[in-house]
Amino acid sequence: MDLNLQGRHALVCGGSQGIGRASAEALAMLGARVTVLARRESVLAEVIAGLPPVAGDAHQGIAADLADTASLREIVGARIAEAPVHILVNNAGGPPPGPVLDAPEAAFLSALRLHLFACSTLAGLVVPGMRAAGYGRIINIISTSVKEPIPGIGVSNTTRGAVASWAKTLAGELAADGITVNNVLPGSTQTPRIEQIIAANVARSGQTDAQVRAQMTAAIPMRRFAQPAEVAAAVAFLASPAASYITGINVPVDGGRTRSL
Repeated sequence: MDLNLQGRHALVCGGSQGIGRASAEALAMLGARVTVLARRESVLAEVIAGLPPVAGDAHQGIAADLADTASLREIVGARIAEAPVHILVNNAGGPPPGPVLDAPEAAFLSALRLHLFACSTLAGLVVPGMRAAGYGRIINIISTSVKEPIPGIGVSNTTRGAVASWAKTLAGELAADGITVNNVLPGSTQTPRIEQIIAANVARSGQTDAQVRAQMTAAIPMRRFAQPAEVAAAVAFLASPAASYITGINVPVDGGRTRSL
């Protein structure tokens, strides 16, 4: 099985922590040169220093806000002109929890900018280089909510579904170029995001933190949350040459929690 990513350049969004950081590490372990994109410039140097070294050019960082697509286009566009991207990992933090009817219009617009608009902007920037190189992988970190909406995160459910539909459409448009577009759907994963969701459930239900965690893990056949590296393993495989004929799919990494096919 060919998992070798030597000579490939990966752009990993939201790479300062959690699944994004684990994905950057996994891709570097397979030999890819990684550019980590995150808002906090202070964290980038630490993340880059922790990546496995690769032959040739060093790993780099980009300090940018995914929600600011105009700035994103300028900053990332300049970097891509110097080093075309072969692997794009679209990843961003989830919107605040809450019922869908309680969410103001601004909450939906903010989430769409951070996820759908940013994904589309970055794809538009990297696809020409992928075509020229004859190699392209676009991997979107979304959520199992695109298969089964999750109670209490209405804006996220709505936005993630939009990204999944966008990705399926793009997969069809790029397939003839040999560029694949796939979605990784994490379930409950041990990241700052899950702590936010647990805290919201505690506040809403009046239960204790331990009770909420117990209920959440009880709904998972493997009876535990995922580790970020377990989600990143799926990202790394989809980025590899071995996944060359896989496109337009959703891959749940959820310990069996999703009940639908």
